[in-house]
Amino acid sequence: MKRVLIAAIAAIVIVGAGFGLSQQRTVGVAQAQNAPAALVAAATPASPEASVVDQDAPYREACAREGLSESECVGRLIWFKATAGNDRFHTYTFQQRIGVLVDWFRVLRADQRDDRFWAWGIINDPACCRPGEADCPAKSLDETYGFDWCPGDDVLLKYVGRSGYVDPACGLKDAALDADDPHSQGGKLDQRHSACDLKFGTSTGALGIRKFPNPRFDAARWQQLNGSMADWSGYSRPLAVKTGIESDQRVSRLADASIEPPFLIGTSCGSCHIAFDPLNPPADPAKPKWENIKGLVGNQYTRMSELLGSGMPISSLEYQMFAHARPGVTDTSAISHDQINNPGTINALVNVAQRPVFQGEVVSKWRKTASCGAEKDDDKCWCEPGRSGKCWLKSTRDDDTTPVNLGGRKVVLPGVHHILKGGEDSIGALEAIQRVYFNIGSCSEQCWVNHFADMRQVDPAQRGFAQTPFNIGQCRRDCPEFRAIEDRLQNLLDFFASAESDQTDLEAARARARKAANPAATYTRTDFIADLEKEFGKGAVSRGQLVFADNCARCHSSIPESVGGPFRNRDFAAANEEHPRKVRADFLGNDRPTAVTEVGTFRCRALHSNHKAGHLYMEYGSETLRRQPLVADIPERDELKDGGRGFYRNISLVNVWASAPFMHNNAIGPEICGKPANKANDFHRARYVDAGGKLLPEQPDCLRYDPSVEGRFTLYRRSMHDLLNPQERGRKRTLTNADLLIDVGVRPLDGTIEKPLLGFGQVQIPAGTSAGFLNGLTHKQLVGDLFLAKRDPAKLEAAGKKQLVPTLQAMADDIVKNPARFVDILREQRDFISANYQTCTQEIENEGHRFGEDLSPADKMALTAFLATL
Repeated sequence: MKRVLIAAIAAIVIVGAGFGLSQQRTVGVAQAQNAPAALVAAATPASPEASVVDQDAPYREACAREGLSESECVGRLIWFKATAGNDRFHTYTFQQRIGVLVDWFRVLRADQRDDRFWAWGIINDPACCRPGEADCPAKSLDETYGFDWCPGDDVLLKYVGRSGYVDPACGLKDAALDADDPHSQGGKLDQRHSACDLKFGTSTGALGIRKFPNPRFDAARWQQLNGSMADWSGYSRPLAVKTGIESDQRVSRLADASIEPPFLIGTSCGSCHIAFDPLNPPADPAKPKWENIKGLVGNQYTRMSELLGSGMPISSLEYQMFAHARPGVTDTSAISHDQINNPGTINALVNVAQRPVFQGEVVSKWRKTASCGAEKDDDKCWCEPGRSGKCWLKSTRDDDTTPVNLGGRKVVLPGVHHILKGGEDSIGALEAIQRVYFNIGSCSEQCWVNHFADMRQVDPAQRGFAQTPFNIGQCRRDCPEFRAIEDRLQNLLDFFASAESDQTDLEAARARARKAANPAATYTRTDFIADLEKEFGKGAVSRGQLVFADNCARCHSSIPESVGGPFRNRDFAAANEEHPRKVRADFLGNDRPTAVTEVGTFRCRALHSNHKAGHLYMEYGSETLRRQPLVADIPERDELKDGGRGFYRNISLVNVWASAPFMHNNAIGPEICGKPANKANDFHRARYVDAGGKLLPEQPDCLRYDPSVEGRFTLYRRSMHDLLNPQERGRKRTLTNADLLIDVGVRPLDGTIEKPLLGFGQVQIPAGTSAGFLNGLTHKQLVGDLFLAKRDPAKLEAAGKKQLVPTLQAMADDIVKNPARFVDILREQRDFISANYQTCTQEIENEGHRFGEDLSPADKMALTAFLATL
């Protein structure tokens, strides 16, 4: 039996059934070209053309309103606008290398501006307008190619279909130099990379999503394809409309590299984190004002997974694998895939200055230095050519600190943060911020996608069989956008610690709401406590504080009893008197790793593997992280829980009233949804299942998005009930919501009918299949073991898999004899495959965190009341 027999059938179906193998037929030849990475930025970059509207004015006003320093304000602007060149990724690389298509017009079309929030969770840009509306500079949708008109578009639109556009980022006024930065030589020499490579573009009408003019756009061809400059239907319509060929129902011109859209679309970090201010929500979520918007709160309504899969047919494997996260949740390793189903919530960045740091972390990384001395090895020390003493030295140390400017005063935090759900980003906050840019496509061609595992490559001897580590030093050398961001990371961290991340307390939110309704109204602390006690019982808040101290503070306080005294005597809302804004001292979370088996919540995210040694983000994880002990009672195989995996850090409970539902996957609490007017964009899916894992015929209705103060509080109250009463939660599981159709092999065309060779041209996986099973199937290992079971079973036996050989041999025989039964064979062997070829076997997503279930009903009410005050 030859390996090709297994690869031609099993690999095509499992692998091709797998991850990143596009179901789209490429039409035409890719025209994307690698952009040259000029090592040294131009000394005097070109100035951007002046626009009739100052697009930075609302950002400066926000900085003044929040009282931000110069550095904080620059960091805010970068957070909201900088794409760092990922427009190329979203236009070319994502489609060609990953095989996933984005239908940007479906998401951003101006005629559905009022439905965007309800469909996609998008925060509309208050500065933009729908063409044709009163006071909108654009009078027709044709002028803007169907998009909103936004400040700066009077310049940008002139360059659609032609070169010469100078990005607005070229006009950025940088903050003052840091005299302590070795590269500034005491604050005297500005060696920052050109701000042009921050790549701002202009807004698309959605905050955090930016557009750039496509110089390759052909207006005549666009008109011929779509019939109008404002219409994209010919671009996104399935080809079957014209060809009548069944498989063309799953193909569109979005995959045609010979058709260039008018815009290249990029995303900033703010695309997920910009959200409504819990203290001052908009009256109409589709029509927010600038004062309703915060950059760090985290968008708990975003449908980023569905957005990134918006150009894929619902029957495609890619769509069903990745476009199923709950609102406010996204799988940050969906693109840099680690074959684990692990969506996580968008982090709420609140009271960042009080977030715990950890001393003694053993960290190997590049650190700034003024000279490499005698070191000539670029992999150990590198100085940027054309600069004076702008060098980086790679070393391993355990004494890193985190400098941050608070209100213009430099503070040095004694250690490094633990970031991501399991604390994986643990070499420093600056590096963690920069890694986000790579994870959304910056520098993708120079130093990211080539390190991915190619899910179609099943030969372990070939490149792409497994991940390789992202090389920070190489990326710094080869990617100008890396250097543009890196030279301004301190501005971003300063913004994180600014007033924009200060707590947004329910008491203040209710006081503001009453003041808005009646300027003469007052709302005191006494009034607030009285309102809570009216709802939760007399003395509930004071009683709840004791319940919290006895049952929760061990994990959900950043100040241990050895430092702050007994929890029972603690004021958890006390201010840090040394902080310039006197924010709450307690972060209300210790950020320490807790074994997932202790918490009991959905463990797949805790098995995330990208920060393991030899894996993609190895250089962003500390040695301390990877030395964490094995969590022996995780039921998966040892090789799936090594390298420091198997832990979660707990969340901060600061303003937890505003961030329900709960847990890292938003699974505990009601399911929320947007109920958009365009039902084609209604992505809510049934998740409640019976004891056998099948969908319940009657599903609880989802709770419509409501970012108002009382809307958030209602969601919090219901989520707390589910949290403290596990027996009443029901069971939630994510299943595919459409049949998956996977075209396999050669299918000659007879007129309009495709006739598969050997009767095996399509695999159909029925709706109701576990999404986690599809994501977590280690198909390469299975294919390799099927091959060895027939050709060299001794190798399997030597690898400790002797007990697997009979079943693998029987499966291989069945696959070769009956290839059309492949899916049935997998289904029949589901238990065997799950036990031996799945990365995570947990299916129920709202289990665990049973702390507090034994409290009395009165104490549960009291705890709910108290937490609402924090």
